[in-house]
Amino acid sequence: MSKRFDVIVIGAGPGGYVAAIRAAQLGLQVACIDGWQNAQGDPAPGGTCTNVGCIPSKALLQSSEYFELAGKHFAEHGIDTGGVQMDLARMLARKDTVVRQNNEGILHLFKKNKVRFLHGHGAFVQAVEGGHEIRVSGAAAQETLIGAQIIVATGSSARALPGTPFDEKRVLSNDGALRIGAVPKRLGLIGAGVIGLEMGSIWRRLGAQVTLLEALPTFLGSVDEQIAREARKAFDKQGLRIELGVRIGAIESGKKGLHLAYTDARGEAQALDVDQLIVSIGRVPNTQGLNTEAVGLQLDERGAIVVDADCRTNRPGVWAVGDVVRGPMLAHKAEEEGVAVAERIAGQRGHVNFHTIPWVIYTHPEIAWVGRTEQQLKTDGVPYRAGSFPFLANGRARALGDTGGMVKMLADAATDEILGVHIVGPQASELIAEAVVAMEFRASSEDIARICHAHPSLSEATKEAALAVDKRALNF
Repeated sequence: MSKRFDVIVIGAGPGGYVAAIRAAQLGLQVACIDGWQNAQGDPAPGGTCTNVGCIPSKALLQSSEYFELAGKHFAEHGIDTGGVQMDLARMLARKDTVVRQNNEGILHLFKKNKVRFLHGHGAFVQAVEGGHEIRVSGAAAQETLIGAQIIVATGSSARALPGTPFDEKRVLSNDGALRIGAVPKRLGLIGAGVIGLEMGSIWRRLGAQVTLLEALPTFLGSVDEQIAREARKAFDKQGLRIELGVRIGAIESGKKGLHLAYTDARGEAQALDVDQLIVSIGRVPNTQGLNTEAVGLQLDERGAIVVDADCRTNRPGVWAVGDVVRGPMLAHKAEEEGVAVAERIAGQRGHVNFHTIPWVIYTHPEIAWVGRTEQQLKTDGVPYRAGSFPFLANGRARALGDTGGMVKMLADAATDEILGVHIVGPQASELIAEAVVAMEFRASSEDIARICHAHPSLSEATKEAALAVDKRALNF
């Protein structure tokens, strides 16, 4: 006899585990199925984000930034560190510890909220009266469950170059990029987006010669152009070599590494020899193995599950969230969708505003934004006013010794409603939260300009950018 649940969640990444917890908080009987495991074979819930994405990459970004600060910048503060050495094995071990702590935290939350966790692979079997039958297969004996409501949150996987599969030794996905055992002398990256820039930053700081090859003709095309230009200047100064408008040709493996043939933006033939290559050209939804055809679950041409604005699929009682559906592949977007779906199942009004989802690139300088860019407003013919304020004129940034970048605010020319906020500079990932709150409540730039901000603080740059929209910045 199959065990029945009010809600079965397939996948325990950011969207799945949060959906399961919220549904349990609302009084529903919930099961969550996830097959991730660590090197010891133990359950490792948290999905790509926790295991091979957001969490481990931020751990290595922090460690590598400390290494660079100690070696190159502590002397500015009167701190003589002598010879700074890197123990890469200890750095990677710390990263693994951070990941494990997050895995264990999720398992604890499942117990706390009485979510039944099943370690294995979940797949559809058939539609049955009152819901859908789900098969769980894994290390334990196979079993079947019946869920009145099903939430699919199976995430995504790295996209490989055609003809060049990942071997995680020389040709690396984001997974292998976080487990390089020795700093390569020459490191190549295909793709200069979020993952490419973050991975390139980590290994450059640790001593690698890093080259990023990007197919698009513009750098960070989805970012506000002014912000992208500022970031590019900083990356060039750091020594990241970035080539745009590249077309990749043959990739050959030899005794000494990989040989890449490519054409540059001028159409001229070029070549690059590297020890290892990280490929970050996007991600594909994880729908293989779900047995979607058994229940007629509709997929689009990318293999993503088709959903409506509320994350409902074409099957009654089946929902999908996160990377496996349309929209940006962001952990926090998945979390918001997971909460919203759980609340909709419980009869509440779940809320996700795609216009106020923040984006962050955790490089140095950090890049963060929410809302529309200046080029988008121009293309859409929206009258706007813009104000910006450089961290060079911010007292806290000077004290930190980190004065590169700016805060930029865009507001409707008629109503003054904030339409977008774009930041490049110190702690942009934290500063962007104020802009998200302001836009969610449809604040004006004048609202931010009139709010008292602590002094000295980096957040004063946001206030000054708001003042600059009305051409009345006080400190620049």
